Amino acid sequence: MLSPLLLAIDLGTSGPKVALYTATGELLAGASAPTPLIFTPDGGVEQAPSAWWEAICTAARRVLAMVDGAAARVTGIGVTTQWSGTVPIDANGETLGNAIIWMDARGARHIRRMTGGFPTVAGYGARKLWTWIRKTGGIPGHSGKDSIAHILFLRQEQPDRYAATVKFLEPKDYINYKLTGRVASTGETMTLHWVTDNRAINNIHYDAELLWLSSLDRAKLPDDLLRSIDVVGTLTSAAAADLGLSAQVQVVAGAPDIHTAAVGSGAVADFDAHCYIGTSSWLSCHAPFKRTDIIHNMATLPSALPGRYLLINEHEIAGAALNFLRDRVLFGEDALANHPAPEDVFARLEAAASAAPPGSNRVIFTPWLNGERSPVDDHTLRGGWHNLSLRTTRNDLVRSVYEGVALNTRWLQLYVEKFIRRPLREVRMVGGGARSDLWCQLHADVLQRPVLQIADPLHVNTRGAAFLAAVGLGYLRLDELTDHTPVARRYEPRPALVRLYDELFDAFVALYQKTHAIHRHLNRGHESES
Repeated sequence: MLSPLLLAIDLGTSGPKVALYTATGELLAGASAPTPLIFTPDGGVEQAPSAWWEAICTAARRVLAMVDGAAARVTGIGVTTQWSGTVPIDANGETLGNAIIWMDARGARHIRRMTGGFPTVAGYGARKLWTWIRKTGGIPGHSGKDSIAHILFLRQEQPDRYAATVKFLEPKDYINYKLTGRVASTGETMTLHWVTDNRAINNIHYDAELLWLSSLDRAKLPDDLLRSIDVVGTLTSAAAADLGLSAQVQVVAGAPDIHTAAVGSGAVADFDAHCYIGTSSWLSCHAPFKRTDIIHNMATLPSALPGRYLLINEHEIAGAALNFLRDRVLFGEDALANHPAPEDVFARLEAAASAAPPGSNRVIFTPWLNGERSPVDDHTLRGGWHNLSLRTTRNDLVRSVYEGVALNTRWLQLYVEKFIRRPLREVRMVGGGARSDLWCQLHADVLQRPVLQIADPLHVNTRGAAFLAAVGLGYLRLDELTDHTPVARRYEPRPALVRLYDELFDAFVALYQKTHAIHRHLNRGHESES
């Protein structure tokens, strides 16, 4: 008898990746399809849920065709998606217009009004701030990009659409609804609505006081709050036909992408760390406690692992710094039309960086090209090259970008280790940046911790979704996930470079301390021009 297979769906902003896994988490095949962004005249950023579903079905059929007999062997589906999106559906389960996604900030003024009060602390009413942090671990962001802000925007500025909405669903919950016909969410998914009491991790529930503070209508939110490993239901006949699967396939609830990246990295034991290097980045771990560090903008919030919290923080820019270097400095966006494929360009960048000496001849790049979130929350902060001279080479400039991202991670590491009250043992690297041998070694050298390069790092989210499905369907236990996560290579810190990177790190932090007031003066009120 052939062994069962799991289908993992990862709906990212650029489109879904769909992958096929064995029941023990071995990647067999993967495919993707694009979904466009829709920019509205009033500054919104949306996507069409119908385009999501069409792309998922296209990618699913492609991946099923890659493995002989796969469709008949699939027993379960795990889902992960972009977080902090809002899909309004009506009484018939049909979408009411486009989904508002995490990039949309149109609700900012409504959030500021809702969270304000006297006395004020960091722009929040002090009593509201205390209540939210005490119960949830965080507070609605003033950027207006949280799910709660999307709903307030619709209520205030599109009242007809709001009135017709029966349920507001996160993207993951909408995909699960399309798969099973059931409206449900999970505790960690609903966090960015800021209306759940997260203090008892095994009893996350809607809270009357938080609903009152937020002014959200409880009836318009999903009724069921499941665990990420719970079965939502089986495929509807329509979904089964669209995907080319049996209607007996079970769908496991899954989690947002940040949470499944943690699971897919294999860092599932408490305080085991992973570093995600994509467009942005983070340094995170699971923890057994709820804690908030307001000053450094990080907190432990409900994780995808039952009974556990996940440390949430973020760097605004990581891999995007290489895109900036490629497009704006070295080649130019117009020249790229006739340039080699992106993989070839990045190979050339890595070769140039490898040709420069460690430390880039003391050139430092600060990667704050779009402000920063952790360990400082400062949207006016800006990046740049420092200590340039006529002797500076192009190789120095390129390597300093790789090193600057690693130095930024070390800056975050300092406060992560204070937060969890222990040093990190090792760091698992995932995301697109983890494909770079240079970047993995640099992180080992700069962080002064061993770095484990996880295999197939671009599929960290599909692996996480597949792992959650495997646990939910009884194929694996949570404590087995690390052993089933393949490691491509281990990088050890090089003792000879400790002094050099200590010196550069001290200078890196000093650059923030000495320039952040200048950036605030230059950029306050002009962020949209940056």
